[in-house]
Amino acid sequence: MAPLTAGGISPAFLKLLADERLGGLTVLDVGTGRGRLALALAPRCDRVIGIDRDESALAAARQAAAAAGLRNVEFVAVDAEAGEYLGFAPDVIAAHLCMSTAIAERAGRALARGAPFAFVAFHADQWRETGRRSRFAWSEDEAASILAAAGFSIEHLSVERDVQEFSGVEQALAAAIGLEEKWRADGRWFRYIKFLEEGGRTLTRAHLHVMARKT
Repeated sequence: MAPLTAGGISPAFLKLLADERLGGLTVLDVGTGRGRLALALAPRCDRVIGIDRDESALAAARQAAAAAGLRNVEFVAVDAEAGEYLGFAPDVIAAHLCMSTAIAERAGRALARGAPFAFVAFHADQWRETGRRSRFAWSEDEAASILAAAGFSIEHLSVERDVQEFSGVEQALAAAIGLEEKWRADGRWFRYIKFLEEGGRTLTRAHLHVMARKT
């Protein structure tokens, strides 16, 4: 079978999923958004269910599935941190940049013993130059603790880190231009400006890649 690919999703994470035997299984894609991961997994699974609370993103995902002729994928409006997953009867749960303690707990309640839970989460170093961590960012130790409490053992945990280095302030600002509105709203933009004024010339993106299994 051809390598698993999906635009905007790390090949290293996709390989973790591709190494699983997904044939005949139901995969739940938590925080599916426009369905990139769900659509990539559909040809390898019996059934894929993508959940998200963003109705407009789900509409786009449904259109993409129809255009691709995929009949074994469906998209359901659910708040991933409030709804329960057991009703979807998942054999596998995956999530790409949609992770929290609440999601891990729900995955733990929905999966059978030995079932895989694979996800990408923001690492604690994500955008560290702003001086403020996302509430969804985890360190390696935090991930291990949260997963253990939810009933999982970790088979794989790695950090994918990209530190951009800039020759000057203008280049550094240009690299973050798409984040300015969001960062202004939560105060991170001003901290980033201060970092640059003090001589900083980097911007860090860091993600945790995890494959865990229900114990």
